[in-house]
Amino acid sequence: MTAQEKIQQLQTIEQNMQHLLKQRQQFQMQLMEVDSAVEELKKTEKAYRIIGNIMVLSEKSSLEKELAEKKERMELRVKSVEKQENSLKEQAKTLREEVMKSMQK
Repeated sequence: MTAQEKIQQLQTIEQNMQHLLKQRQQFQMQLMEVDSAVEELKKTEKAYRIIGNIMVLSEKSSLEKELAEKKERMELRVKSVEKQENSLKEQAKTLREEVMKSMQK
């Protein structure tokens, strides 16, 4: 692979890393929203679920279970994206080193 191809591949990796960063930030925001909902649910006796344009009285325990499951999914997504980011970082590091070596020759 030529240095030019490696540079193009490095640019593609950087773009993918930016995309993953945005994804991770979105998942982290959703996770914060779930945490906030869980905290608010602890403070109340009555709980409501929003369905379309209306609020419906719901069982608190059902909502707590649903939020716990959603939190677990969000945490898994964040971890998955972080693993992908780390993998891309390693690839980028290797490519940068190869490009630098080829430029020194």
